[in-house]
Amino acid sequence: MALYRGMDRAALDAAYNNRAAVRDYPAISAQRQKRSDEVRAARRFRADLAYGAGARERLDFFSAAAAGAPLLAFIHGGYWQSNDKDASSFLVEGPLARGFAVALIEYTLAPHASIDQIVAEVRRATDWLAAHAAELGVNRERLYVSGHSAGGHLSATLLDHPAVAGVVAISGLFDLEPIRLCYLNDKLALTPESASRNSPLLHIPQRAAPCVVTVGAAELPELVRQSSQYAAALAERRLPVRHLPLAAHDHFSVLEELAKPEGALCTALVELDKR
Repeated sequence: MALYRGMDRAALDAAYNNRAAVRDYPAISAQRQKRSDEVRAARRFRADLAYGAGARERLDFFSAAAAGAPLLAFIHGGYWQSNDKDASSFLVEGPLARGFAVALIEYTLAPHASIDQIVAEVRRATDWLAAHAAELGVNRERLYVSGHSAGGHLSATLLDHPAVAGVVAISGLFDLEPIRLCYLNDKLALTPESASRNSPLLHIPQRAAPCVVTVGAAELPELVRQSSQYAAALAERRLPVRHLPLAAHDHFSVLEELAKPEGALCTALVELDKR
């Protein structure tokens, strides 16, 4: 029986299974964890700063070389139900080399938190960063948010946050209805109402920070479609958006363009800051 865009449950499960689509995912994940461990061992940073009362309502902060620097807040992926901030530490090297401070945001995972709670947590983290900008030595007016996969979705929910100067949404999920209908919902427990309420595609704001919507051109077709559709919806409302598909990249390799100082996403971030 067709559930979504002509797909039955098996086809829909496959359409959103990023790990199964990338043959070398286990090795990629292990290598990135190793790189992240090395970064955390080599760099001084402030770990586990609490932005809320929950055990995972915490963030790591990596200072920039200069005071008053712009700040990138990065939100990890994992389909809202796996991963943590520590494994994203390899990403800080690119933005730090370009003069940004970096905060890595963690949040409570499903099934221990609903999607509404997770969205509220990342908004609370953004509030905390804005409120503590002077203490952290960053420019409050130059706070940027990025995230990958589920983090791409979460970064898009911050597009209208008054403290956010720009967003880089990487391989995001902007319509949660197919997520509700596939295997991912076993832990998320999305209802039609919560899926709709938390779908950025269905809630384009009147005012939005400039946004880069990016995806690997070699990703699963549904991920490519979601990014294209969301960028088009922002453009239709005459909001500042750049659609940036990255040729030859899959769902995981796309992050190298942020981790490298001269990568396409690191460069896009710098260009946002120059607007």
